[in-house]
Amino acid sequence: MSSAEQTPETVPGAPAKRPGRLTAAAALCGVQAVALFAGGLFMLVSGLTGDPESTSQAETGGVTLIALGLIPLLAARGLLLRRGWSRGPAIITQIMALPVAWTLLRASGALIPAGILLALVAVTALVLLLDPRTTEALGIRGRA
Repeated sequence: MSSAEQTPETVPGAPAKRPGRLTAAAALCGVQAVALFAGGLFMLVSGLTGDPESTSQAETGGVTLIALGLIPLLAARGLLLRRGWSRGPAIITQIMALPVAWTLLRASGALIPAGILLALVAVTALVLLLDPRTTEALGIRGRA
């Protein structure tokens, strides 16, 4: 095969194409980051305007959610760039989301669909992150 006929996948030393599963996992982490930022901003604004019973709790909770939103955001960026370190924070984020989803499922009203959605996103992301093709694309090797 001549060099003009070679595709990027067949050129020695060229990076392999990012699997769709990896891109999907990064997208789910990004969605979680946006949701954490939005929830944090809502709590922060509520605390600053004095709507909740405890403004200091709302402000602290808002800042905490915004800070926690950085974890899946950085993980999503790392997954898109195919960095092996990014899978750990992404998996931890999903594991942390499951008890939150369970708590929302045990609540009432509009929180139940939110819990269902969060559980579906977390489980889907875990399946995508633990897929052997994702592990291989990130360059993570098992023990020999």
